[in-house]
Amino acid sequence: MKKFQLIIALFFVVLSASAQVKQEKYAFQEGEWFKFKMSYSGFLKAGNATLEVKEARLNGKDVYHVVGKGWTSGAIKWFFKVKDRYESYFDKHTGLPYKFIRDIDEGGHTKDLEVEFDHKASLAHVHNKKEKTRESYTIEHNVQDMVSAFYYLRNNYNTNSIKEGEVVSLNMFFDEENYNFRLKFLGREELNTTFGTIKTLKFRPYVMAGRVFKEKESLTLWVSADDNKIPLRIQADLAVGSLRADLEAFKGLKHSFKVQF
Repeated sequence: MKKFQLIIALFFVVLSASAQVKQEKYAFQEGEWFKFKMSYSGFLKAGNATLEVKEARLNGKDVYHVVGKGWTSGAIKWFFKVKDRYESYFDKHTGLPYKFIRDIDEGGHTKDLEVEFDHKASLAHVHNKKEKTRESYTIEHNVQDMVSAFYYLRNNYNTNSIKEGEVVSLNMFFDEENYNFRLKFLGREELNTTFGTIKTLKFRPYVMAGRVFKEKESLTLWVSADDNKIPLRIQADLAVGSLRADLEAFKGLKHSFKVQF
């Protein structure tokens, strides 16, 4: 059942894809909402996940407040229950995170963390509510949390000139540690989805080997090759079968969504 825990964590960490050219066009807006279905080998339902973008004020600053939820469903939930909630508050202009919340219950494995980022002092103040501790950690320049990273890359990079084999790196702070999140571009591909055939960009993420993830796992991410950069599928290939997260519903997109019927 650790594999189902993996795909929930995978969904929230791996939502990042782009190349290396600055752009000014915003890829998302307040009101954007995604719903994903989790499955084993594409047919046995394992759970659901949602992502929603809201607007808010935090300590006098205009921010986006993104809420991500993940939970098991169907027969799986009777013997392995997952209920995860992730929240990120990040600056509407710079994309830098100010606050991150991770409240999870994955088969009895629980965490309840609240992180406040002080980018001027290069510190992350972590309140571990479960353990009732408070600690501060040095962070890297332009660090992102596991949710804000997705939106930061969607807004700050375009994929028009990306070449196969290119690798994107990003500083990420996760679970009281700094990580270098890397993403390799595998090429362009037409993907059959619930909505029809969609032109996509295909990536291979490498993150946190030996902890939440293992590099030997074959992880793949498909993102729409348009101005929205929608995550359409995340897949973890296993020794037998695979675990997948597929987009099944959306609303509030900033740009038109092109589908080839």
